[in-house]
Amino acid sequence: MEQSFNSRLLDNAVAELSKLPGIGQKTALRLALHLLRQESNVAMDLGNSIIEMRKNIRYCQRCHNISENEICPVCSNPKRDSHTVCVVENVKDVITVEATREHKGLYHVLGGLISPLDGVSPSDLEIDSLVDRVEKEGITEVILALSPTMEGDTTNFYIYRKLAHLPVKVTMLARGLSIGNELEYADELTLGRSIQNRMLFSDTFHDKF
Repeated sequence: MEQSFNSRLLDNAVAELSKLPGIGQKTALRLALHLLRQESNVAMDLGNSIIEMRKNIRYCQRCHNISENEICPVCSNPKRDSHTVCVVENVKDVITVEATREHKGLYHVLGGLISPLDGVSPSDLEIDSLVDRVEKEGITEVILALSPTMEGDTTNFYIYRKLAHLPVKVTMLARGLSIGNELEYADELTLGRSIQNRMLFSDTFHDKF
């Protein structure tokens, strides 16, 4: 049951803040009261930055990473290796991999993982657009950088099968990552080494399939 703070405006602010992931009502109240104690321009700047972000950030038409233009800075960078594509689950994973400074190629953001129990099928993800890129862009290596979970492994295998008819090397991160952990929680050193020591996906069949 929602608590009333004797102010409709405060109630509304707390209700909206508590919709954010990981923010309960008590934390939302603490944040709202903190903003009330600041100069008015602090709250205005915060609100305007969120509005501007929501209005102007879009998704790259090529890789589906966030971008302020139709094509993101990674895809438009001529210094990146355009023949190598790192496949990740979401935008957070792009940020995580970029922090290692080990991947010099491009990205492809799926927008999730195959999970029948959650109602997520291959058609809900950007898998067909990945296959289309491999067919048309001269990509020679696809690095599967998905979290080592059941859903990640299922998605890896599905993508591998979809690319089987194409002359492309399909690799995956070395298993320095703990099984069951999500990619975003891996430390940069471990993840960087996993990228460096990536293996052919087909070499993992005896372990998984």
